[in-house]
Amino acid sequence: MSNLVESFVSREEIFDGRILKVVKDTVTLPNGEMATREMCLHVGGVCVLPLLDDGRVIMEHQYRYPHGRIFFEIPAGKLNYKGEDPLSAGMRELREETGAVAERYTFLGELASTPALIDEKIYMYLAEGITFGERRLDEDEFLDVELVPLSELYEMVMRGEIKDAKTQLAILKTANLRRDLLNL
Repeated sequence: MSNLVESFVSREEIFDGRILKVVKDTVTLPNGEMATREMCLHVGGVCVLPLLDDGRVIMEHQYRYPHGRIFFEIPAGKLNYKGEDPLSAGMRELREETGAVAERYTFLGELASTPALIDEKIYMYLAEGITFGERRLDEDEFLDVELVPLSELYEMVMRGEIKDAKTQLAILKTANLRRDLLNL
């Protein structure tokens, strides 16, 4: 498969923002020709599916400006820096957004949400053994929390009602691990 690899030649920085950087790379294609690749660089993110003992999941309603609408998602956030431990970041985001703290975390995998455009990796976790404390939202963060049975979320994903990719994937992976909670 090495015949598919493109080789980096040079980089031009187009934009350097607070959350992402846009670059244009020159690459050598497998056939030896040159081409350019425009892409966004991102520090990475984490998401957590918090599963309560009774089979309900802590979900969030959050407005997403690029789409101009409210999304139904699991708790998530960006890493504070490249190389930050994703589990620590997930624990932080879960506590900040919902007030929840978990006894156990299971790594669900890594998601490359849009590999043709952005290098962001999202690390996914299942959190169980939940207790609640105080929520500490960021100054610019506004969201509503709702508890929904995992079985209902699974059906919502299958009907196409949950649009967020990381939430879809985390629900499906958790449903596979916890089939005992599904009413199928």
